Amino acid sequence: MTTSAEDRVQARNDLAWAIAVGGGTTVVFAGLLFFAWYFAATLFLIFAGILFGVFLNAVSELLGRLVGGGHGLRMTLVCVLLTGLFAGVLVLGGSTIADQAASLSNTIKSQIVNVKSFLDEHGVDTSFLDLGTPEPPGTAAQPRNLPSAGAIASGGGAIVSQTLKLILGTIGAVGNFFIVIFLGLCFGAQPAIYRKGLLRSVPARYRLKATEIVTAIGEMLKRWLLAQMITMAAVFAVTSIGLTIIGIPGAFILGIQAGLLAFIPTIGALLGGLIIVLASLASGWVAVASAFALFLAVHAMESYLLTPLIQQQAIDIPPGTLFATQILLGIVFGLWGLALALPLMAIAKVVMNHLSDDSAEHGAAVVG
Repeated sequence: MTTSAEDRVQARNDLAWAIAVGGGTTVVFAGLLFFAWYFAATLFLIFAGILFGVFLNAVSELLGRLVGGGHGLRMTLVCVLLTGLFAGVLVLGGSTIADQAASLSNTIKSQIVNVKSFLDEHGVDTSFLDLGTPEPPGTAAQPRNLPSAGAIASGGGAIVSQTLKLILGTIGAVGNFFIVIFLGLCFGAQPAIYRKGLLRSVPARYRLKATEIVTAIGEMLKRWLLAQMITMAAVFAVTSIGLTIIGIPGAFILGIQAGLLAFIPTIGALLGGLIIVLASLASGWVAVASAFALFLAVHAMESYLLTPLIQQQAIDIPPGTLFATQILLGIVFGLWGLALALPLMAIAKVVMNHLSDDSAEHGAAVVG
C-alpha cells in the first residue's frame, strides 16, 4: 500500500511538472511569435543585411579563387568594384534613368486611365478607382464658389501632412538602404565572429549539429545568391535590348525593373510583365504583342534555362509550395515577406532536412 501511495504521488508530481513545462513552453512560443510579428519589419531588415553580407562573402571567395589574397583584401576589392559599378551607372546613366522613369510613370498612369475608361464604356463599374480621369473635351465647366477659410485651412493641412509623409517615407527608405549596406559590410567583413557568437548561444551537446546546419545554410545561400545575381543580370540585359529593338520607350528602365523583380520568383516575373505590357500600350498593338512575346521568352529563359543550369544545386522547392508561402508572407508582412520568402523557405528546408536525418539515424540506432 505504501508503494502504491508513493507511485500515485510521483505520478501526480510528474503530471504537474509536465503541465507546468508544457504551459511555460506554450507561453514562451506565443511570446516569441508575437515578438516576431510585431518587429517583423526590423527582423526582415536585419535578415536582408545578413543576405547582403553573405553575398559579399560569396563574391570575395569567388575572387579569392582568381587572385588569392587575404579575406580583408578581397573584401576591400569587392566593395571598391561594387561602388565603382554603382557610381558608374549613376554618372553615365543617371539622367537617362531619371528621364525614362518619369516618362514611364506618366505612360503607365495614362494607360491605366485609358483602361478604366474602356471598362466604364463597356459597363464595368470602376468607381472604386479614383484615378482623376479628366473631363471629356467640350464639357462646360461647372461654376464653383470660392472655398471657405475652413476649407483652405483643411486643404493646407492635408498638403502639409502628405508632404511630411512623403519626406518621412523617403528618409525611411534611404535609411533602410544604408542600414542593409552597413549590416552587410559588418557581416561580410568578419563572418567568423558572428558565426562563433551564434554557435556559442547553442547548448554544448547540440553545438556540433548546429555547426553543420549553419555551414549548410551558409553554403546554400552563397550558391543561391550568386546564381540569382547572374539570373537578374541576364533578365535585365535581354529585356532592355529586346525592348530597344521593338521600339518601346523607356527600355533601359524597364530592363532594370525586370531584373530587380527577377529576385522575387514567379510573382516578380508577372509584375514585370504587366508593367512592360502597360508601357507598350502607347506604341500600338504590334508593339504590345511583341513586348508580350518578349516577356514570355524571357520568362522561359529564366525558368527552363537559367534556373536548371545555375540554380539546380542551390534551392529545390516545389513551385506550388513557394507560391503559397509567398502569398501568405506577402499578405502578412507586405513587400518584405514577398521578397524574402524564398531564402526563408530555403533556410527552413535545410534545418528540417538535417533534423529529419538526425531523427532517422537515431531511430535506426534504436532499432539496431
